Amino acid sequence: MTVEFSELVERTLDECLPAAGTRPAALCEAMRYAVGSGGKRLRPLVCLNAAIAVGGRAEDARHPAAAIEILHNYTLIHDDLPAMDNDVERRGKPTVWKKFGEAEAILAGDALLALAFRVAAKAPRNADAVVEALGDAGVGVVLGQADELSAMRGGASGSATDDDFAYRRKTADLFVAAAAMGALAAGGSAADVARLREYALRFGLAFQYADDLADGDGLFTRETAESRVAEHAEAALAALSGLPGDVSFLESLAKRVASPCGFRGFRV
Repeated sequence: MTVEFSELVERTLDECLPAAGTRPAALCEAMRYAVGSGGKRLRPLVCLNAAIAVGGRAEDARHPAAAIEILHNYTLIHDDLPAMDNDVERRGKPTVWKKFGEAEAILAGDALLALAFRVAAKAPRNADAVVEALGDAGVGVVLGQADELSAMRGGASGSATDDDFAYRRKTADLFVAAAAMGALAAGGSAADVARLREYALRFGLAFQYADDLADGDGLFTRETAESRVAEHAEAALAALSGLPGDVSFLESLAKRVASPCGFRGFRV
């Protein structure tokens, strides 16, 4: 089933992105390069499975799932720029700015951001709420990046102390949007959407702490990070209780994030 869902995501992304050769060709190539350069596709898979969790169909959430992945990749393009993280490689390939130039990368990110909202608006139900959830995530990521930059420059910042503001904004907000968008597109109740928001918040935080542990470059001590992974993963699992549909995939994600291997080498 997971492979089937992954194929649905890839097919929808291909439909929504500008066709190869569309004018201006360099911009369209950069957009497709950014989105098509790999990644775990966790956010769209969470979106599709949130639809299943409220008793809907994955097909109901295919456009919201594509939208959250498109927005996610816009954030990566801009994060990698020299003015931000100055990364030259992502997923084993040159970053968008390194391959296409800074100006083209900025424009590709801008275009993907706008495209994400156009795609999200195609949700079959609750399109206004789906778009609002995507907007919340888009703002949240920028807040998290600004907070992180402030910390790097020695300014007053939550991420420089013992909290997880940047983690919530840069990582968890996208998972929260993914879950909410999927549930809303499938017609889930307000209570079920709230459960999935809580699940995704906790999973997103656990995911970021686990990622820090794997990379060895987090803001917190290893002991603190390990404790928070376990705490948030447990809370994520608890939040799934009472949902009317199949939550097995979402459960498996929460369990995996707390395991020693985490998501290293994750494949669908």
